[in-house]
Amino acid sequence: MLTGRPIEQRGPADRCGAHKKETDMALERTFSIIKPDATRRNLTGKINAKFEDAGLRIVAQKRIHMTKEQAGVFYAVHAERPFYGELCDFMSSAPVVVQVLEGENAIAKNREIMGATNPADAAPGTIRAEFAESVGENSVHGSDAPETAAVEIAYFFSGLELVG
Repeated sequence: MLTGRPIEQRGPADRCGAHKKETDMALERTFSIIKPDATRRNLTGKINAKFEDAGLRIVAQKRIHMTKEQAGVFYAVHAERPFYGELCDFMSSAPVVVQVLEGENAIAKNREIMGATNPADAAPGTIRAEFAESVGENSVHGSDAPETAAVEIAYFFSGLELVG
């Protein structure tokens, strides 16, 4: 617990946040991509506002232009699916925003905010209902489980870049 002492009188652990409140430990991190169809239309701010309005914090973020090879490795889980080549082409067609979101139940909350993969099935007010152009160009990607989130975050970010 942080003491009421002035910061210059606190120990290094106090200043580094080693004594976080127990509620901080319940936070979860998830991975998010704002896809090329959304970045082309300058929707990054509107999409991020939805995450933040729902209580998620962006703790790491960068705009990148994935190569087809990077997209292929990232989406390797879908390599046997018929849409894999088209997905890799799309994800490497324009810049994307990769980011790490943090909050209570961040994975489930992110998936709720994104909405169903098919925008026709997405609930009103979700990102995909409002911004997706099609099933394939559906504006956002989000991790589906804690294990997936850890792998996806590590693919794009070093630990030093997670600045929650």
